[in-house]
Amino acid sequence: MQNLSIEKAASGWKSRSSSQTERATLALREMLVQGQLRPGEKIREVPLAEQLNISRIPLHLALERLASEGFLEALPKRGFRVQSFSTEDIYDSIEVRGALEGIAARLGAEKLKDPAALEHMRIVAEEILELVREPRLTMDGFTHYIELNAQFHSDLLDLAGSWMIRRAIERICCLPFASPSAFLKRQYVSLDLRELFLLSADQHCCIVEAIASHEGARAEAITREHARVARRNLEDALRNREPVEDLAGARLVSM
Repeated sequence: MQNLSIEKAASGWKSRSSSQTERATLALREMLVQGQLRPGEKIREVPLAEQLNISRIPLHLALERLASEGFLEALPKRGFRVQSFSTEDIYDSIEVRGALEGIAARLGAEKLKDPAALEHMRIVAEEILELVREPRLTMDGFTHYIELNAQFHSDLLDLAGSWMIRRAIERICCLPFASPSAFLKRQYVSLDLRELFLLSADQHCCIVEAIASHEGARAEAITREHARVARRNLEDALRNREPVEDLAGARLVSM
C-alpha cells in the first residue's frame, strides 16, 4: 500500500512538472518571438523562474527544449543564450521546410488510394484561388485566406501520413519567417507582389493535381518551388528596404 502511495505521488509530481514545462515553453517562445528576450542575451534562470511563477527544474527543461528547436544556444559552461538569425539562416529554414513539404507531397501522391481523401484539399485550393482573384481582398477575406492556407498545408501532411515529417516541419516552422504564412501579410498589402500572390495560390491547385495523378516527383518539385515564394518575398522586402519588424520573430533576425 505504501509503495502504491509513493508511486501515485511520483506520478502526480511528474504530471505537474510536465505541465509546468509545457507552460514555460509556450511562454518563453512567445517572449523570444516578441523580442522580450534579445539576441545574444544570456538567460538568467532564477529571475525568469520567478517571473513565470514556476520552479527551476521545469524551466530548465523548457530552455533545453527551446535550445533543441534553435531559439537558444546552450553554453559550454552551463546556461543558455538567445540565438540570433541571419537572413541566410532564414533562407535555409525556408529551403528546409520546402524540402520536407516536398517529401510530404511525394508521399501523398505515392500513398493515395482513395481520390476522396484529396477532396478537402482540392476544395481548399480552389477556394484560395477564388479569393485571390478578387480585385481587392477585404480584411475578413484575407483572414480567411490565412486560415485556408494553414489548412492546405495541414491537409498535405495528413496525406503524407508520416509522423516524423510532420514533427520535423512543425519544428522548422517555429523559427522566424519559416512558416507558410510568414509573409502573407506583406503579399496582401503590396500591390507590386499581386502576381506572386496569384502564383502561390495557383501552385496549391497544381500540387493537388499532381498528387491526384500520382505524379510524386512533380508534386515534390512544385511544393518545393511553392515554399521559395517566401524567399522571393523576403528578398523583395530587403531590396526595397521595407520594415519587417511587425512580423513575428523579426527581432531575432539580423537584417
